[in-house]
Amino acid sequence: MNEPSFEFLEGLNDAQRQAVDHHVGPLLVVAGAGSGKTRALTHRIAHLIGHHGVDPAEILAVTFTNKAAREMKERLELLLAKKLANAQFGQPWSTLPTIEQRQLRQRIYTEITKELWIGTFHALFARLLRFDIEKFTGAEGLRWTRQFSIYDETDAKNLIKEIVTQEMQLDPKRFDPKKIRWSISRAKNQGFLPHHLAEKAQGRIDELTAKAYKLYRNSLAANNALDFDDLLLLPVQLLKQNVDVRDYWHQRFRHILVDEYQDTNQIQYELIKLLVTNGNEPSSFKNWKDRSIFVVGDADQSIYSFRAADFRILMGFQADFGDKSLDTTTSTMVKLEENYRSTSNILEAANSLISHNTERIEKVLRATRAEGELIKLTKCDDEIAEAEAIVHRLRMINAANPEVRWGDMAVLYRTNAQSRAIEESLVRWGIPYVVVGGLRFYDRREIKDILAYLRLLINPADNVSLLRVMNVPKRGIGKTTIQRLTDAANQLSIPLWEVVSDAEAVRSLGGRSSKGLLEFCELINFLNSHLVSSSISELIQLVMEKSGYISGLIAEGTDEAEERRRNLQELVNAALQYQEENEAADLEGFLASAALASDADNKDTQIDRVTLMTLHSSKGLEFPIVCLVGMEQGLFPSYRSLDDPASLEEERRLCYVGLTRAKERLFLTHATERRVWGGMREAALPSIFLSEIPEELIQGDVPLSGGTSLRRERNLERQTRIDRNYIQNKALEPNNIPKNAVRRKHPGPSAGKNWSIGDKVIHKSFGLGTISHIFGEGEKISIAVKFDGLGPKILDPRLAPIELHECE
Repeated sequence: MNEPSFEFLEGLNDAQRQAVDHHVGPLLVVAGAGSGKTRALTHRIAHLIGHHGVDPAEILAVTFTNKAAREMKERLELLLAKKLANAQFGQPWSTLPTIEQRQLRQRIYTEITKELWIGTFHALFARLLRFDIEKFTGAEGLRWTRQFSIYDETDAKNLIKEIVTQEMQLDPKRFDPKKIRWSISRAKNQGFLPHHLAEKAQGRIDELTAKAYKLYRNSLAANNALDFDDLLLLPVQLLKQNVDVRDYWHQRFRHILVDEYQDTNQIQYELIKLLVTNGNEPSSFKNWKDRSIFVVGDADQSIYSFRAADFRILMGFQADFGDKSLDTTTSTMVKLEENYRSTSNILEAANSLISHNTERIEKVLRATRAEGELIKLTKCDDEIAEAEAIVHRLRMINAANPEVRWGDMAVLYRTNAQSRAIEESLVRWGIPYVVVGGLRFYDRREIKDILAYLRLLINPADNVSLLRVMNVPKRGIGKTTIQRLTDAANQLSIPLWEVVSDAEAVRSLGGRSSKGLLEFCELINFLNSHLVSSSISELIQLVMEKSGYISGLIAEGTDEAEERRRNLQELVNAALQYQEENEAADLEGFLASAALASDADNKDTQIDRVTLMTLHSSKGLEFPIVCLVGMEQGLFPSYRSLDDPASLEEERRLCYVGLTRAKERLFLTHATERRVWGGMREAALPSIFLSEIPEELIQGDVPLSGGTSLRRERNLERQTRIDRNYIQNKALEPNNIPKNAVRRKHPGPSAGKNWSIGDKVIHKSFGLGTISHIFGEGEKISIAVKFDGLGPKILDPRLAPIELHECE
């Protein structure tokens, strides 16, 4: 293995070969989707070892996930073992007996891959700390030993809660421990210590957060523990503080490779700089003898800003480390633009879409495959029709192509809540599926919590449901109290609810928890009083509001809490749909329906299933057939991005990632109306992203069986607002009405005047609002209106019940 060899350059395209053959100095590899970046990374490591004779112990390779690290090691072992097979046995790897293959791989592991440092930032620098953490002293004189524990998120949250409520004696309702935990985590990822927060404090909350951070850090040290963020923060502090330690690791890791460089954050970037330049400014570092920094990434696929990822780090590589030359003349950047995944039509669509972004490194993916089929665009009545249309499409493909497996198909969506309608349609048609990157809809914690309340209402003997919700949201009911109540119920051989609902028993057994228990009983009794008179959807809303569940999520104010709130909104929508589709809709039937959707194929061990996932979860994956659903303004791109150009560009990058997951066939769908919070159906407008894909690449398709037809087939009497418009519009013959047509009912501005930003409008349901944005032009415009007390609403001014408000 010590003789120079160019064997690892074979089978690579010109750009890949240029990247792999790079020896010393900085190199940025701009790797488009499906361009073989993992192949380039593994071949580069093999080439460094096999051709340049680099000691494996001098190589540090950073991956984005542990799975990616394992795959890289496996590929590398196989690559090196194949070379060793030729050198040792003079014959190809494939002709060797299994036992000899195993022996060769074991040898490669022992001599090479075992010595390599390949892993995530957190895994690699936790390993570094095991060597040198005892050489570090924190700013407050804090110390740790090599036997430190690593606290997970639950440990961290519990410790901060104890500090806030016990040491600082603060009211957790006013000073939410979860928010304080989030602020501390954000500070650590920016490299800030408690005194930094104290110096920048602009009010009492900031001051208390800085104090909590200091006490938290002290407690961690006292317990010889680090949290997840410390695994990056402490190495930065250590390397800055101790010159000898920094010099050792700088000399040790002479060749550093970083995958998914666009997803690095500031603290990770700081670590790379310290190791590469030994504390010097990157732009002034010149000692590249036997040393390299090799980063791979794509600004067009940067979609994790909510995790503090900063794609500007990648954009600044040339200024930091490179030769600062133009793309056409630089020697420190290579672009991988040949795509081995998708058909030409899919790539052309993706290229056109992403070209509308301004913050990117210019590149154009080139297909190595044929033109392929056109992209299919389906317009549906609503989310129910959308789900049915998608599932119908998948069934037809499966029936017509026996070689196509369910596992070859994926449905991608912007938010987790969108999976509900699709899951129910898949269950209805008996199609196996798996939800990746999250729980199935009815298995999510917040959904199970509310369903447990409902089950308790119709079955007070359901101890499992009672125990689940008794202290959810928190009511100060301790575990010891719950155990005393449970023991009493068991000894009396009666349901737990009979003990909990007995005020005297609660006062006797409850101790300090008595107040919370009595409040819980009042809540259940109140909900029971509405059990007969309320519809299922109304009852769910009562549970969420009266229990404090929704207000708690709103107060939490995190992205996770907002996602959970959207899921609960979707549960209300599920109940409304169930009511529409069942004349004798009752709570028992709805709960049975939910249980069926949750347990379908639960014991099936087959892996041949349709994959459902969010667009964020799809990063790095590929499927022959991809359906991208919910392509509507306000959903994708999301409402939050409409006022922020940078956020809109990230949403477009997310769409680009979705498009480039498809290998053979790509289906896009949008609905003309979608049920929103509170059960109202609102007109939905096609996503701006659809207009950024060339029309000649899209085959439009209005489904023959939309949501309206589906309801009629199932003898449902209730119809959507749009359905009723069809029937009431006597001027048109029913057979000539387009499936998604609605006639204009409300006047716009007077003749000679256009809609303008700042115009005041009156909406029949939402009241007075102000136009904040105008999309499109001519007859195809849509407007964004901010109504008092509501979020932004995107409306089609030809269809929405609005009138221009003429100020007097």
